[in-house]
Amino acid sequence: MKMILIKYVKRGNLILVVSLMVLFTTQMQAQPRNSFANVLSLTGTLSNGRFITPSVFSDMGAWHAYALPADKESYGGFTGPLLMDMRGTWLAKDFARLQIAVDGKALDLANAKTSADYFPGMLQQTLALEDLKIVMQLIFVSNRQALINTKVINTGSAEKTAVISFRGELLNKDAEITGNDNTVKVNFGKSQNHFHILYPGKEKPVVTVNGKEYITAYKPVLLKKQQNIELLQEQSFYAAGEQERTTAFNFPAELKKNETRWNQYLAKYFAKAPGLSVDKKRLAVKSIVTLMTNWRSAFKDILHDGVFPSVSYQGFYGVWSWDSWKQAVGLAFFNTGLAQENIRSMFDYQDEHGMVADCIYADKSENNWRDTKAPLAAWAVWEVFGSSADKNFVKELYPKLVAYHEWWYKNRDHDQNGLCEYGSTDGTRIAAAWESGMDNAVRFDKAVMLQNNASAWSLNQESVDLNAYLYAEKLYLAKLATSLGRSKEAANWTKAAAALKQKINQAFYDPAKGYYYDKFVGKDELVTIEGPEGWIPLWAGISSKQQAMAVSRIMGDEHKFDTYIPLPTLTADHPEFNPKKGYWRGPVWLDQFYFGVNGLKKYGYNSQANAFTEKLLKNAKGLSADQPIHENYHPMTGEPLNSSNFSWSAAHILMLLQSK
Repeated sequence: MKMILIKYVKRGNLILVVSLMVLFTTQMQAQPRNSFANVLSLTGTLSNGRFITPSVFSDMGAWHAYALPADKESYGGFTGPLLMDMRGTWLAKDFARLQIAVDGKALDLANAKTSADYFPGMLQQTLALEDLKIVMQLIFVSNRQALINTKVINTGSAEKTAVISFRGELLNKDAEITGNDNTVKVNFGKSQNHFHILYPGKEKPVVTVNGKEYITAYKPVLLKKQQNIELLQEQSFYAAGEQERTTAFNFPAELKKNETRWNQYLAKYFAKAPGLSVDKKRLAVKSIVTLMTNWRSAFKDILHDGVFPSVSYQGFYGVWSWDSWKQAVGLAFFNTGLAQENIRSMFDYQDEHGMVADCIYADKSENNWRDTKAPLAAWAVWEVFGSSADKNFVKELYPKLVAYHEWWYKNRDHDQNGLCEYGSTDGTRIAAAWESGMDNAVRFDKAVMLQNNASAWSLNQESVDLNAYLYAEKLYLAKLATSLGRSKEAANWTKAAAALKQKINQAFYDPAKGYYYDKFVGKDELVTIEGPEGWIPLWAGISSKQQAMAVSRIMGDEHKFDTYIPLPTLTADHPEFNPKKGYWRGPVWLDQFYFGVNGLKKYGYNSQANAFTEKLLKNAKGLSADQPIHENYHPMTGEPLNSSNFSWSAAHILMLLQSK
């Protein structure tokens, strides 16, 4: 490259050469999506219509998903679709399975030589049987519509007469099939959502419905040597009351758009995380597809696009605030538009007092207003702004962020001393623990509730992580105010942050133990449980050098936090340490892991931080293979725990791989 540059500079074509070099470098960094086949295995076996654990593929915010066939009997079809609303259910095992007869003989596709692949943004199945090659490709073209293109090629030397049909059978009992010349429709009694398969093209198939089954049959076609036929179907899922779309799709054009879009996602991320090994690139791509598969578009009472915590767990079919802030930071690396929408989806339901709900659903009557979640929204908006440079987005969100920040001090500071507590709107301790995000953390075991006002209660425990997040929020609000030209507001935020920093170090840091702890309201007594809350002040930049050194030593203690996978949510030497059965009593959560590693790097402990990261990547089972990214991991064995295909884990992996 240097030789070419010198040669062209002498010819006076410097600008042209630089452009070519940049283009070449970008192409080298990007690597097309076809380089990343099967980063995630999509061949789980269905045991029933409600069994949604197997990994699936969705895209563009659609509310339906698919997988690759897990058994030979399903060759020629894609598993599913999985339909989503307040919960997930499989419509069918394979609702449009190909059947083909050649010269009057029905072929058994279970005997075909088959390859089934998941590329980012596309499923592909290739079958070879009796001088026929069949290529089936599935992509999404909108937030409601997927296309399946089936190409049948005569690879033999003699012409063949082929009769092609598609067949399906419902698993869903609350569904009814109807059909006409080129459409199969499925209606659902309770939800009134609707699914359809449209067969466009000049050749109109005959659709026959028999109870819970249907068959779509085309007229016989003569295939000469090396000749092929392509059949397209559109599979769409709509919310109750939504109008079905009538777009005419050109599959080659849509496939090209799909490939370009996904190549851009990968190129954007790899440009921000250069120098990754092959394994780390595959992990990054797996993280990206995890987030994209959990993407849900505006639907019923969800007014902007958001991201599920996991499509693979029934309890996570909604959009959570804490998750959304973290997901947005990960999404900002490659899809800033979705990152913005993900944040908006939660602020759509901000109340008149400034509170943001814990989670929202397609049915807003189910939204959880018993609590909110830890304040990381300004961090998310700042990070998204850093990737998008969209000042209009900042202008839109800034007043909402201010109202949310001020809400904490009006409703979660029991004694009005400037240090906040987690709490709830209904006075229950369980909702207050949820508000921390660390639902059953040991540090809350002895906490009780205190009433602040008619609709606000606090735990009798001021939490160091909460106040460290609020400190960071003040600094991010100062940056956002500066970006909007509000210098006076920025100065006020910075001044308030400095005062809070001093309070945090005085109230929560134990110089004898060298760690940060929660404390009881109105007392100097510390809650001496060692968990990730104690390293959040490093992430926020609150600690002095001496304090950071002390915290780093505890983090590096092999009896406490430097386990097989480092940085569990409770020290390994605590009697309540129980990663297998304790949700926040020992598992390694990747968000808290990231905050710890990032905090260490802020204070120059790069070697320790990098060693922790490498142990995570090496020892977390399945992480570097084709297995799903999990909610958390066992710190002593590396075993994946709890929900699979977990969004904030994927988002924080992207942060970890990018972090220097």
